[in-house]
Amino acid sequence: MTTPTETRPAVLATPAATPPEIPARRRGTAPFARLAIQRILGAAVVLWAVATLAFFALRLVPGDPVDALLGGPGNNATEAMRQQAREANGLDRPLLVQYAAYLARLATGDLGLSYQLREPVAKILGEQLGSTLLLAVLALAAAWVMALALALWSARGGRVATTVGNLLEVVSAAVPHFWLGSLLILVFSVQLQWLPATSGAPGVEGLILPVATLAIPLAGFLGQVMRESMLTAMESPFALSARARGEAETQVSLRHALRHAALPAIGLSGWAIGSLISGAVVVETVFARPGIGRTLLQSVLVRDVPLVLGVVVLVAAIYVVVTLLSDLADRLADPRLRAA
Repeated sequence: MTTPTETRPAVLATPAATPPEIPARRRGTAPFARLAIQRILGAAVVLWAVATLAFFALRLVPGDPVDALLGGPGNNATEAMRQQAREANGLDRPLLVQYAAYLARLATGDLGLSYQLREPVAKILGEQLGSTLLLAVLALAAAWVMALALALWSARGGRVATTVGNLLEVVSAAVPHFWLGSLLILVFSVQLQWLPATSGAPGVEGLILPVATLAIPLAGFLGQVMRESMLTAMESPFALSARARGEAETQVSLRHALRHAALPAIGLSGWAIGSLISGAVVVETVFARPGIGRTLLQSVLVRDVPLVLGVVVLVAAIYVVVTLLSDLADRLADPRLRAA
């Protein structure tokens, strides 16, 4: 028995076993996998929402889709022929049953059969997609070149250059595609006769005017974002440090500020592809160019429901994929996002 004055021997605390350190590469695998799963699920929800809205919106448009099956609104089909066409294509079933059948086909990659062309929608879109993607990619590249050149010039040229650059960006961003395309045809095809008015000409000459029509408004949007980011970057501490080290103003702009100015534009590239494809509806019509934009316009006019739905779902899928890729490119270009 111990007295109050006695002290007990100190018990040496053994250090708790520390868990082995997880390598950084393994630590980043789980968050990246979760992010990938979230993005894939989000893309599926977006595609479902787009397909659902398009399906029910087309049912609200005046007219009967049977007309497209029987040759157009001016057909002379009897009521018996119309009823037979409805039954053969499932149009006599309740709307929700048609919707469920459409989703089931869409889940297997079946976009249906075109009412007017009587060919698989996937085949029709496959034949037209390459032309539209080529036009969109070239327009995006041209818009980036113009936006970078305008941002560099306006950011380094003083107050007058900034004012002129801002005016050019606002005007170009507000120009409608149909007006700009018609103006380019009038100037370069009719007056100067330098370039063909349609895209059927061989070589690259037939692409110049359609690409410029799509690229100029987009360059206005990208230029505004790049110029503001570059002006901010030119006054940042890293730019001041570069000047203190003796670097020339051109080096500061190209080596340091330009990368920071391009980051917001990279994030907008996903939206830009969607904007370019929607603008292709007008451009392909103005320049008589084949593509999914012109196919969409023609299918809407004749109420070819499967073809319209196929174009809408395809454009939505392209937008989702490109947005994901642009987000990944943004993370690769910005070390802060990689760290997050």
